[in-house]
Amino acid sequence: MDSVRIAFASSDRSTVDQHFGAAQAFVIFEVSARCAQLIEVCEFIDTAQDGFDAKLPGKIATLAGCSAVYCLAVGASAVKQLLAAGVQPLRVEEGTAIEALIADLQMELAEGAAGWLAKALKRRAPADRARFDAMEAEGWQE
Repeated sequence: MDSVRIAFASSDRSTVDQHFGAAQAFVIFEVSARCAQLIEVCEFIDTAQDGFDAKLPGKIATLAGCSAVYCLAVGASAVKQLLAAGVQPLRVEEGTAIEALIADLQMELAEGAAGWLAKALKRRAPADRARFDAMEAEGWQE
């Protein structure tokens, strides 16, 4: 079943309420058409918030494996770095419920993904196939 890993910039773990660069935490879910599972909550200490571009590499590294990040706003430098890392930045209104965003993603996954979501699923598929090919090459012994 197709699924994507999605991050949400959130301080309360229920709504999107943070700017990407100043985010105090990311809530990360694995989302498929049938279910959504909380994978992890990544929190940043205040000292990691100093500076502008200096904090971006750590935050982007935290999102490794994510297909998208929902946030209130994101700067041009961060957008370029996120896209280079394969993470689609998505802006939403303050207070947008994470649960509602997940429901929208699930509906799109069930009905047929388009746009950034379709691209994310395509990028993820070859990696999954390669993983199984590597496992097959190792052989199986009981």
